[in-house]
Amino acid sequence: MTPQGIVAVCDLLDRPLEGLLAPGARLVAVLADVADPGNAGTVIRVADAAGADAVILAGDSVDPHNGKCVRASAGSLFHPPLARVRDTAAALEACRAAGLRLLGAHGYAETELDSMPLDRPVAWVFGNEAHGLSPEVLESVDEAVRIPIYGAAESLNLATAAAVCLYASAMASRRSNGG
Repeated sequence: MTPQGIVAVCDLLDRPLEGLLAPGARLVAVLADVADPGNAGTVIRVADAAGADAVILAGDSVDPHNGKCVRASAGSLFHPPLARVRDTAAALEACRAAGLRLLGAHGYAETELDSMPLDRPVAWVFGNEAHGLSPEVLESVDEAVRIPIYGAAESLNLATAAAVCLYASAMASRRSNGG
């Protein structure tokens, strides 16, 4: 009955994939087919907090400008460069071409996060909440990595897993660079 008035109409902040990754990029978050806007917004916020150089929403990922995603990002939608790319393989190849190692977060991977050297530039690839990473994406990453579960929980929420992975890489990078 009494809607809020429009303050402004703005262009979207998305950037093209070409040129998104600056030389020397050390940390990138790639969301592949992530469906939940709350999770996507939270991952964008975590990527921003961890100092990521960019966030790429690939495949059939949710629109980062969805109201719930914008709210979950808590303003971080405006900080790291953001690209939406329909072609997931192209997104992964752009990361590889920028010199980033591709690590796929996968709950059934043999390699555990705490055994990984994480001081090299990396693009973390996170998959769909219900289905994880597709077989094609798992074949494309350099290594699939799982977060060990020490308690009785079956799994971690996507945004929580992304926070653990992104921060593990950010902290390892800072330690190796003296910061």
